[in-house]
Amino acid sequence: MATHFHRSTPLPPSTLSFLSKLLLLLTILPLSLAALAFVLQWRGGAVSDPTTAASRWAPRGSRREVFPGMETLSSLPPIHHHSCNCNNLGRSTSPSFPYYGDWKFGFEANLKPKICITTSTSAGLEQILPWMFYHKVIGVTTFYLFVEGHAASPNVSRVLESVPGAKVIYRTRELEEQQAKSRIWNETWLASFFYKPCNYELFVKQSLNMENAIVMARDAGVDWIIHLDTDELIHPAGASEYSLRQLLLDLPSNVNMVVFPNYESSVERDDIKDPFSEVSMFKKNYDHLPKDTYFGYYRESTRGNPNYFLTYGNGKAAARIQDELRPNGAHRWHNYKTVPNEIKLDEAAVLHYTYAKFSDLTSRRDRCGCKPTKEDVKRCFMLDFDRAAFIIASTASEEELLHWYQEHVVWGDKDLKLKLLRRGILTRIYTPMAIIQGLRESGVFSSVIANAPSTVSRDKFLSSIDSSNLTRAVSFASRKMGRGRENRASGRKVLEIEAPAAAVPPLSPPVWRDKDLHIVERAAGVDASD
Repeated sequence: MATHFHRSTPLPPSTLSFLSKLLLLLTILPLSLAALAFVLQWRGGAVSDPTTAASRWAPRGSRREVFPGMETLSSLPPIHHHSCNCNNLGRSTSPSFPYYGDWKFGFEANLKPKICITTSTSAGLEQILPWMFYHKVIGVTTFYLFVEGHAASPNVSRVLESVPGAKVIYRTRELEEQQAKSRIWNETWLASFFYKPCNYELFVKQSLNMENAIVMARDAGVDWIIHLDTDELIHPAGASEYSLRQLLLDLPSNVNMVVFPNYESSVERDDIKDPFSEVSMFKKNYDHLPKDTYFGYYRESTRGNPNYFLTYGNGKAAARIQDELRPNGAHRWHNYKTVPNEIKLDEAAVLHYTYAKFSDLTSRRDRCGCKPTKEDVKRCFMLDFDRAAFIIASTASEEELLHWYQEHVVWGDKDLKLKLLRRGILTRIYTPMAIIQGLRESGVFSSVIANAPSTVSRDKFLSSIDSSNLTRAVSFASRKMGRGRENRASGRKVLEIEAPAAAVPPLSPPVWRDKDLHIVERAAGVDASD
């Protein structure tokens, strides 16, 4: 059979031309896209993007240009931690913080609802500035700072006065005289806290300051008011964004008081210097735990302390500004005309950094002049752990005190920590730490200090100093005024259909009783089955 060879047929010129153009297009297109991306990046981005926007908002000269929440939290450089495993920062997607502009946070006029926080503090800038700007990030616009002690000193108060949205109120003679005329002294709801020292006296002072803050908030057009100490941070979990403003905006219009259950810091070292940046573990509130879990692990959670929490466990509240609003102690609000419609939040909380530093033992001791006896501390402190801590801080050596702190406050038992973390009693919360770390690295705090005036308002400061020696005398005069009206107040109470709600003090969480033994036994069975 003959074999035939076929010569391949050449392609027509039109086809060759098409293929050449196609190859050229495929070569040019990726190069063009790469060039376009380079140009956009070089020009700062032609597309509106929150990440690039955040970097443009950051203060000039800052070491870090991107604000936390606009990036993965795992990229944050580690802080100086020992036992804290900060690799877990990257386990969840980062939240969005839509209110950060520059360090002046020039957005207050446009936010609704408008939120204010009021506090009574003697802390320094290292605590107040992170506390304040953290709350600015989550949507707080206004701060009423009733300052005394270190907080009222020139180097601190001149910086606080320069922060937009912050109003510094000194304990001046005028303020003392104004509060001496408060209707609170003629009411019965706070009367059981009068004429007592230390924590009781502070509780009354906080209530008087809250009364002043309500008036200022109403005049400033504020919608919501919250009383917090400067060792407490709002954690707005459960909102569609990490925003207190959004959390309150989503509430029904008929709700006028919101209770944030508190979580308590659970420190893992005895050398913590900056709790906001170094503490990530917290003990959950009873209100956010199943009853079986709470009572089933109550004894292990207390570790020999008087209660489940070291200090209070009844949270803090936000109130809608309304006519006849009044404080109801430092933890709640009330109304002279109507009972507030109150709800308790299922996820959001107040993070309470209590006894987070070893020095907190001695600083609390030094603020109170009571005798370190079981009988006398009952006049000064409302909670059992505060009483025990005061006595040990007043009577023990430094070495003994450190040992007591390690045994009663520091969580050093890794197995116990892991067990309670698995059961949900302990929890890790990193977002506040990331926000404050990001603020510090963006140069916010240093910018505030650098841009503050060189001197404080001299008249205010001098009047504050002048009145400091008169505080106890004026307070005593105020209490005498209250005593003079006791009969009138008692007479009015008899005529009222319902007595005013008594002030809500700091309360401990529910206590385990012998009747709860079956819950403990059931919890032990669960552990054995693991």
